[in-house]
Amino acid sequence: MRGRAPGTWHGDPPPGPGGPTGLAGAAGDWNGTRWNVDIEIVICSYNRAALLARTLAYLDQADIPTECSVTIKVVLNACTDDSIATIREYARRRAAETALPLRWVEEPRRGKSSALNRAIRETEAAVLAFVDDDHRVDRYYLTALCRAVTEYQDSSVFCGRILPDWDGREPVWAHMRGEFAIYPLPVPRYDQGPETRMIDEGGPIPGGGNLFVRRAVFDRVGVFSEELGPKGHNLGGGEDSDFVMRALAGGERLRYVPEAVQYHYVDGDRLKLGYLLRKSYQRSLAVTWVRRQERRLPPRYLWRKLAGYLWHTTTSLYWPQTRFYLVRIAAILGEIRGHLKSDRPGSMDGVR
Repeated sequence: MRGRAPGTWHGDPPPGPGGPTGLAGAAGDWNGTRWNVDIEIVICSYNRAALLARTLAYLDQADIPTECSVTIKVVLNACTDDSIATIREYARRRAAETALPLRWVEEPRRGKSSALNRAIRETEAAVLAFVDDDHRVDRYYLTALCRAVTEYQDSSVFCGRILPDWDGREPVWAHMRGEFAIYPLPVPRYDQGPETRMIDEGGPIPGGGNLFVRRAVFDRVGVFSEELGPKGHNLGGGEDSDFVMRALAGGERLRYVPEAVQYHYVDGDRLKLGYLLRKSYQRSLAVTWVRRQERRLPPRYLWRKLAGYLWHTTTSLYWPQTRFYLVRIAAILGEIRGHLKSDRPGSMDGVR
């Protein structure tokens, strides 16, 4: 830890009574002045120093709401690159500028869920907003968060839009529509239109990259399952959908807020066939594993689908069609593996 005890938080002191400005309590109580809710932006990062610096820069460029107190918390998850140097340099530069208060810590246990839970367990903020380290936020992102959590008191979990951050270098097929369009793209997209609405267990269930959650929800339904989620840069997942589904099953109300926009960085390597196949397999495996009620043999219709996809792949003379069915085969194999996987996710053990 380079002279510091493992697990020590660095940076600005945490909000105590009176909040960062002395105007609001740590729980976000309204006191008749300008602050209403304390919001903590949580970023968990593994070996993405350059993207982390980009994410922080866009947060500092966002409009700051006048009704909420906003701070940033960064958890460096067993990083071995220049992430520590990057965050220290950022902290040094921001000390001389007007920027959002920031705290950061190293979490030695590898795994995104471990990093997320570290942040959750060591916060007093009323609302936690999750931003992935390969996202950039819209200019109005922070004001949208503040408006939503103060206006919609009937909701305890919120999700915004996630849009691919296209830059024109992506292949043409990434924008392909119609029968052989690849879905879901390896670059996340969650867009339910321009109007706010409630999301129930019927979905579509949002990912974790643009969730914001009232702190009390974690006390009621538990934190993220550390059995799930990526460890390092592998393609594991499911920790976010598992949490959202547990929250909905427990009676929490999830609201879609379209004004809260994040853009997902487009990594060219994710648009190569090998990545498409691995991601499709891992995503289907994780979703099936989380959703299933008990271990059982895969339904027969999956084998019929697999046979059909194999047939189309071997007889196709059109590459977009072949690519489409190869990705579908990977997804079906992941779904089959999810049914056969022996251990059971989603239990409450280890998530409190």
